[in-house]
This record gives sequence, structure tokens and C-alpha cells, in this order.
Amino acid sequence: MPPGAKAPSHSLRLRLLWTIVGTSALLWLASLTIMVFIAWNETNDVFDDALKESSNLIVAATTDFNERGLLQQTEAAAGEPHKVDIQYQIVIDGRVIQRTARAPATPFVAGFEHRKGFRNIDIDGKRWRIYVVRSKDAHFEVQVGQKFKKRLDILEELAENLALPVLLLLAVLTALSWHCVSRVMKPINNTAHAIATKSRDDLTPVSLDGQPRELRPIVGALNGVLLRLQNALQAERRFTADAAHELRTPLAALRMHVQLLQRQHSDLSAPFQKLRDDIDRSTALVENLLALARLDPASPDKLERQQVVLQPFLQELRRTHAAIARQRRINVNIDTQLEQLQMNPEMMHIALRNLLDNALRYCPPHSTVKIACSATSGLLRIAVCDDGPGVDARQRNRLSERFFRVLGSGEQGSGLGLSIVRRIAELHGARLSFGSGLDGKGLGVFLDFPSV
Repeated sequence: MPPGAKAPSHSLRLRLLWTIVGTSALLWLASLTIMVFIAWNETNDVFDDALKESSNLIVAATTDFNERGLLQQTEAAAGEPHKVDIQYQIVIDGRVIQRTARAPATPFVAGFEHRKGFRNIDIDGKRWRIYVVRSKDAHFEVQVGQKFKKRLDILEELAENLALPVLLLLAVLTALSWHCVSRVMKPINNTAHAIATKSRDDLTPVSLDGQPRELRPIVGALNGVLLRLQNALQAERRFTADAAHELRTPLAALRMHVQLLQRQHSDLSAPFQKLRDDIDRSTALVENLLALARLDPASPDKLERQQVVLQPFLQELRRTHAAIARQRRINVNIDTQLEQLQMNPEMMHIALRNLLDNALRYCPPHSTVKIACSATSGLLRIAVCDDGPGVDARQRNRLSERFFRVLGSGEQGSGLGLSIVRRIAELHGARLSFGSGLDGKGLGVFLDFPSV
């Protein structure tokens, strides 16, 4: 197919119809062939047996009626099983003058009024089929009989011979139908896989190329929903970014005025300081909203990365937090067993800054916070661990939810810091997880990057 050309559309109904018809026709021809072959063999056996019986009749016909009436089996027929097993009598004036060994001594049919014909009778509880024919001069008549059971035996033998081939054909039909239906339904599975593998940020339309005609309306409707959802998310992100951007300037001006009033009215320093803290929290919330608005539409394949030497990178991070660490009397240690890591330095600085801010905010005085880099189990790990109060294991899985905050901590925050960390980790193909901190105490936050 030339580049850019669209794959032709096809119909699942027609494919399924032709698959079923073709498979059924093929198996029907195969079963017909097998049945003809088996029926041919059975027919040959029946006719061969009929030839033997006919030979016995000819022998009987050449016997003098005045001789003894019981006809002995010929040497060729002795001990051989008979499929047809025809018994006959020659009757004159109501007396059997000649008969086969298994025929009764009395006529099968007495007083038969027609020159020839069939009659069904019961002898010793067994059903017989009798054919009677009378000579032209009505001097004698021949009565030939056969047990119905012999006919049923032939049918049973035929059914036994057909049972295994029919079961094999059914198994082949089932396997072929399964294979063919699976191939016909493959476009549906491919479409389902394409939809299922979409990430939460992938709202691109599902391709209509090569889609069956029956699926095109469904895929088209789904693409319409994805488009409307994408437009709604973009509008939400634009609103969030615009609102946060517009709030930064008045918040900065408000903080500056409060700081000026605090200097002018030293007797109201405490209330003004509380107001400044509230403004700082509002500013931090706005900054986090702006960060999320920038990160949400980003995609991992478009993320700019570079090899970053970790030791000076982490030293700079600790330096920017040195003042608050001294104020809260918390020791910040760095343990780097990795020389460098491929990442986006600006985004990773935001992520580690949020992690270090949380550790310094929630740990009591004289605690220790450790930033460690190591290689473990084929992964490159950056861990920020502390020996503070920690977080209950049942609440750890919710730490990266937006606006989720652990109650009872005594500290205030926006509830967005770890959401930003999670999003940055996703963009780097890393996994964010939580566990115990230093010496089994506190909280440990782990960023695991693929080694390649």
C-alpha cells in the first residue's frame, strides 16, 4: 500500500458470513466423501452377502423336491457370519418340503392369497419380514424371510463406523470456526487494544483506517467524545493558568503592603505576620496551580532531557533550603552513589524542592532528612527520607492525590505538592512510591527511574 493511502474498509458481516459458509461447505464435502466411502464398503459387504445367499438359493432350486427337506449349509458358507441372513422355505400344499437350517418347519405365511407380496410376522417374539412368490402353475411357492434385527444390525454397524469420523469432523469444524472467527474479529480486538492502551493524557482520535464498516460509527462517536473532552480540558487548563497568572501580581503587591504596614505598626507585628503567612500560602497555591497547568498538557516524548551531575545539583537544592532547615533545627544530608542522571533539570528541581519542603515542614526539630541516590534492582532511585512522624500506611496511597492533606499534622499546605511530583515522575517515565523513612521511622518518598 503506498504511503498515505487509506486502508480499504470491509464488512465484518460479510467476512463472517463467507467464513461460516466456506467452512461449512468444506466440512460438508469432507463428511460426504467419508460417508460415501463408508457406505460403499457397507453396501459391498451387504451385496456380497446377498450373492452368497443367492448361491444357496440356486443350490436349493436344483435339489429334487422328493429329497429330504432340510438344506445343509455349503462348505464355503459354513461358519461365516451373515449380514443379510436370509432364510427360505419351499412350500407345496401347505407343507414345507425344503428349508434352510434356521427357517421354521412350518410355513412363514399360511394361506397367502396373492401370487406374490410382502408380509410382516412374529415368530417366537421376533419380528420377521417375509416375501412370498408362487409359481405360475401354483404348484409350489417360495417364502423368503429375514429378521428385522439383521437390518438394524447393519444400521448399527454403519452408525459405529460413522461415529468417529463425524466426531473428528465436528472437532475440525469447531477448531476452524474458532480460528476463522478469531481472524474476523481481530479488527475489534485491535480497536479495543488501541483504546485500552491510551494514557489518561492521550486524547488523540482513534484511527479509522482499516476499520470495518460496522465499527466506523462507534469509533467516530468515540472520537467525537475525545475531541469534546480535549476541548473541555484545554479550556479548564487555560482558565487555571490565566487565573493563577492574574493572581500572582495582586498577591505580590498585597504582601508588600502588609510588610510595609508591619514596619509602620510594630505593635501589630503578630497579626500582620499571620497575614503575611496566609498570603505566602496563597502565593504557593497559585504557583502550584501554574506548575500543574504547565505540566498537564506535556508529554514524555517531547520532554527535553540532559545528563545532570547529581552532586552539585543536590548541593544547590540543599543550599536554597538551608535557612528554613536552620530555623527548624533539622539536619539535611546528601548521599549520592550515582554520578549523573538523565532528566529535565528544571522539572526535577521543582519535584525535589516540593519533597524537601514537605519534609522540613512536617518534621519536628532535631530531625534528619536524607536525600539519597542509588542504583537498585535495575532502577536508578532518588529517595527523600526523614525520621519524622511519618504517614499512616493506609493513607500513603492517597498522598499524590490533588488537594489531599493528612489531617492532624498541624501544618497547612495546598495539597498539590506531591501531585506535581507524581506528574513530573510520569513525564520522566519514573515511578513514585511511598514507604518508611530512616530507620523504619518517618516517611520515605522514592522516585525510581529506568536504568536505560
